[in-house]
Amino acid sequence: MQTIILCGGLGTRLKEETEFRPKPMVNIGTQPVLWHIMKIYAMQGLTDFTLALGYKGDMIKEYFFNYEYLNNDFTIELGSRKTTIHHVHKEDGWKITLADTGEKTLKGGRLKRVEKYITDDNFCLTYGDGLCDVDLTKLQAFHKKHGKIATITGVSIASRFGELKIDGDKVTQFSEKPETAPGFINGGYMILNRKIFNYLSESESCDLEFGTFEKLAAEGQLMVYKHPGSWACMDTLRDVDYLNNLWHTGRAFWKKW
Repeated sequence: MQTIILCGGLGTRLKEETEFRPKPMVNIGTQPVLWHIMKIYAMQGLTDFTLALGYKGDMIKEYFFNYEYLNNDFTIELGSRKTTIHHVHKEDGWKITLADTGEKTLKGGRLKRVEKYITDDNFCLTYGDGLCDVDLTKLQAFHKKHGKIATITGVSIASRFGELKIDGDKVTQFSEKPETAPGFINGGYMILNRKIFNYLSESESCDLEFGTFEKLAAEGQLMVYKHPGSWACMDTLRDVDYLNNLWHTGRAFWKKW
């Protein structure tokens, strides 16, 4: 199954970092949060990625273009420029499509603009700033069983993110960023059927949560996989410090490698 990661936002609540780099490139330990997200998928067998780029997307392109040199030892012969890479990283086999989807494009427009790279009937989608210990095999089985267009991984946490009103496993209402969220919220780690593209346009103003998910919920096409484990996102400088503390103290719940 292919995986799309939305990497184009401005990250305005993390301006201390995003003034200089896109939010997915803010480090946890020695690697950007985007790498950690991709490792979550790769460790569960999903290594075909499409990154929907926007704000400072060139930095993400440069990171992966130079990945072998940045993450391996290598020997270089000056003058001839002959280089030998001594492989030490474990990301062999990752296929990464890096697509510029516009600096100001909203998430729905970004998703529509990478449609041409998606060949599967169903695909994974997540944000470039969220970490989760979700079992992707169980998530895929849940999505396949209900047969609807969209599955959201719901996490139970008081939050400023999209709240889900639920009847069983069906999302009856999607409310984007309410002031309070006493129930489940959208933790990303979604699976979508390609029918979702019929609800989207390439317009910069086409959003995913506002409008699209609300419409899917109204039509009974939005389901929630209730994740009982841990989730966190990198949204503020406090989040950066928190996630780095988990990483450096060996308590990174998402690390399965």
